[in-house]
Parts: sequence; C-alpha cells; structure tokens
Amino acid sequence: MATISVPQHSIPWTQRGIMSWITTVDHKKIGIIYMTLAFFFFIVSGLLAMVVRLELTVPGQQFVSADLYNQIFTMHATGMIFLFVIPFFAGLGNFLVPLQIGAIDMAFPRINALGLWMALFSGIIMFGGFFVAGGAAAAGWTSYPPLSNSTYSPTLGQDLWIIGLQVLGISSILSAVNFLVTVANMRAPGMTWRKIPLFTWSVVTAQGMVLAATPMLTGALTMLLTDRQFGTRFFDAAQGNPRLWQHMFWFYSHPAVYIMILPAMGAVSDILPVFSRKPIFGYFAIFLSTVLIGVFGFTSWLHHMFTIGANPVVETLFMATTIIIAVPTGLKIFNWIATMWGGSLNLKTPLYYVLGFLSMFLIGGISGVFQGSVPLDKQLHDTYWVVAHIHYVLFGGSVFGIFAALFYWWPKFTGRMLGERLGMIQFWTMFIGMNVTFFPMHILGLLGMPRRYFDYPAGRGWEIYNIIATVGAFLVALSALLFIINVVISLTRGERASDDPWEGNTLEWATSSPPPDHNFDKIPPLTSDRPLWDLRVRKLGIQTKDIH
Repeated sequence: MATISVPQHSIPWTQRGIMSWITTVDHKKIGIIYMTLAFFFFIVSGLLAMVVRLELTVPGQQFVSADLYNQIFTMHATGMIFLFVIPFFAGLGNFLVPLQIGAIDMAFPRINALGLWMALFSGIIMFGGFFVAGGAAAAGWTSYPPLSNSTYSPTLGQDLWIIGLQVLGISSILSAVNFLVTVANMRAPGMTWRKIPLFTWSVVTAQGMVLAATPMLTGALTMLLTDRQFGTRFFDAAQGNPRLWQHMFWFYSHPAVYIMILPAMGAVSDILPVFSRKPIFGYFAIFLSTVLIGVFGFTSWLHHMFTIGANPVVETLFMATTIIIAVPTGLKIFNWIATMWGGSLNLKTPLYYVLGFLSMFLIGGISGVFQGSVPLDKQLHDTYWVVAHIHYVLFGGSVFGIFAALFYWWPKFTGRMLGERLGMIQFWTMFIGMNVTFFPMHILGLLGMPRRYFDYPAGRGWEIYNIIATVGAFLVALSALLFIINVVISLTRGERASDDPWEGNTLEWATSSPPPDHNFDKIPPLTSDRPLWDLRVRKLGIQTKDIH
C-alpha cells in the first residue's frame, strides 16, 4: 500500500492566540481544553474530599455543619464522576481518536465545540449552588427521593444540580454521536475495523453506552424536576413510586462505571505492548471483552438495589449477571499479564501507572464480587465497604489509567516530556496514599460504619481507621501537587520530545509532536493494528509477515 498524502490546502485558516482556543473547532485543542477543565474539577472535588476526611478523622463536629457536610460530599462525588473522569476521557478521545484512525478532524467539529462548552457550563451550574441561598445540592450524588424532593431539599441548589446534569447529558449525547460517526466514516484508507487501536475501540464502546444510557438519566432528572417544581408525583412515596428513580438512575449509573473504566482499559491496552516490547496478547479477545463489558453493563443495575425487597428470583438473576460481567474483565487482565510475560519491560512512569491500575482495579473487582452476592450485600450495603470498593474501581482504575495516559501521551500533546524522576515519586506517593486512604474503609465497613454520615459515636473502634484514612488522603493530595509541579516544569523548561519518543505502535506517533492543524502530512501504510512498528521493521529490511 502506498503512503497516503493529506492535502494541506483543504484545511481552513485558523486564528492564533487565546481566541484560537476559545473559538476553536480543532479536535486537538478541544481535547486539551476538555482535559484541562476535567483536571480543574479533579482538584476542586479533591479539596472537597479533604474536608470530608478532616471532618471524619475523629468523632464530633470539627469544621463544618452537618448541612454543609452533605453539600460537600454530594458535590465531591458529583465533580469526580460527572465533571472529571467522564469529561477527561471525552477529551482524551477527542485528541487521539482522529489521529489513531488517520482522520483530519471529528465528523462534526462545531457540534464537538458545543459539547465542550456545554460541559463547562454544566459544571458552573452545579457548583454554582454553593453561591445561592440554601447552598448546593445535599442529597448525595444519587439524589434518591424523598431526600431530593422539595420537602427535604427545597433549595435552589438541588434544582441547579438537576439542570446541570441535564446539560451535561446533552453534551455527552452530542459527543457520543460525533465519536461514533467519526470512527464509522472517517477512517483513513486501509484502516479496517480489525486495525483500529484498542483505545479507539474502548471509546467506541463507551460512547455507544453513553448513547444508550444517558436518555434514561435525562428522563429521570426531568421527572424529578417536575416533581419539585410543578407538583407531579412520579417519585412520591404516597402517590408515585420512589423506587422508580432508583431503577432509572442505576440503569444509567451502573453502565456509567464502565463508561469511566473502559477508556482506561483501552489506554492500558495501547500502552502495555509499547513498554513490554511485544504485541498485545489476543487483540481480538480484548476487543471482544470490551464489547461484552459494554453489553453486560446494562444487565446488572439491580445489584445496587438488593436491599429494596425485590422478588428473590429477580435478585438471583441479577446476582448471576453481576458475576458474569467479571468474565470479560478477567479475560482482559489475563491478556495483559500474558503481554508482559516474557517481554522486555521498560520500567518508565507510564508502565508503573499501568501496573498500579492492574493491581488496584483487581482489588476493586474482587471486593465488588462480595457485593454481587445478595446475602453479603445486605450486610455491606451503605457501609464504608462500598466506599472502599468504588474508590478502588474508579480511583485505582480510572484515575491510575488517566495518569498512565497523561505520562504516555503528554509528549504528543505538548512536544515536551514530563519529568521521569518526579513522575516516579508522584506514582509511589499516589499508590501508597490511595491504599492508606481506602483499604481501611473495608475494615470500617465490616465493623458497621455507615457511609454518608456526618459524624459517628466514639468507642466503636472506628477512630484509628479514620485517622489512617485521613493521613492517606493527604498523601494523595501531595501526589496531585507533585503532578502539577511536573506539568509546570515540563511546559516551561521540559525536555523536548521527538515525534515518537516511546517507539509507539499506533498511528498518532506517525505525526509531529504536537501534531499540525491538519494532523498528518503523510500516513504510513496500514498493514496491521501496529502500523508504526511495521514501519520500523520495514526500515530494517525485515518482512513483517515473518514476525507477526
């Protein structure tokens, strides 16, 4: 196959300076803005988490009132889930997917920009609740009625939370359509479905889930808003069905866990072969497991509701589907281990974060199996065991995957390297801090400490574990500060990166760092799912068919 040339004259002239970022429709700039905004909300939500940990360090009121505490922990979870992890992977996908498939841009650039600014405004709307009378939403990130109805939460902040999530949902749907159309219709010649990188496959699957699940949440939010403002009774305990909210909410929010973890898995699948100096073990198996996770993610939402008194037959069915979803996840883990087995491991910071992802996500998955069992879940439900589980999945999984992706693709984003030594210090600080913070919460859950409580009585053996968790939270905060310092050093005087500093496998490494407006001057022949590896082999005069 001949090398593909991209006509530069077809790319429209763009502005320079700050206005080029505000008015941009370039997928790369949009991706960077997405990731920057997401990291901003990571810092804000992390600071809220620090207040929660300080308040719970010892029994008794320490710093904030019970009402303000409820607002803080509600907006902490809201910010981390809806404004950090999901938008970050939307930004990473925006930057990488067109590059990985050899496209000039996303299919709908202006809709892409609209989705970005709607995501920003949704965050402003939700966090704006802190500045109105009565404060921000305080019913938890799940906002179960009756806690979220107009009787128990009459403040404007709860309405702003609902409206902000609706705006974010519209943004997510627009982005999902854009991603799916881009991958379906804008792949470079020769980029068959079999050659699409696994990160792009993970984005396609996650965005398909967004498209299927988000309308359910949007509908539930609309019904809740009309209950609050127009006197309807969809979720009223006397005339409606408050359990209906839980069904609608978890039909979205359980798939949302996989929407947040699948792109991290895709990043791991692209990074691991590069630092193992081996092809990914079982490309098709990892692709298939990604799709199966996307499908099975819609079959197990009721395990969040085992304590509502559902029919035992229904509970047994959902217990089975909850366990089944561990099969494709386990398949991925075995394939990743097989990729490393016998490889020549290049122990750089991205690989350390990948290894942290594998170990921490595995612990989160194992603890989740306990909650998939009806008898055990009825004991562990709404205890700190659940808090530990979700943080091992989302912090140990999604956040470690995010930092692996940042250290790996940072040279492509900026043309500079992040500091390796500082990166290693940050990794170990975050790894130790995360375990010191969240592992004791398993024990607190087994000891019966309930989640979401503002205070707890002394003398139950909970104090020492809360003190340990607070110390760990400060280590995690320190690791975030170290990353910010690393970023500042990199952007101001960091080492210049070559176009392909890691000797990557996928197509984004075939262009300059950072890429030009038009992405590619030339696209190398696409003969497999590792076109850059093939190109290096051909330069050595070796036939790729002899070593694939």
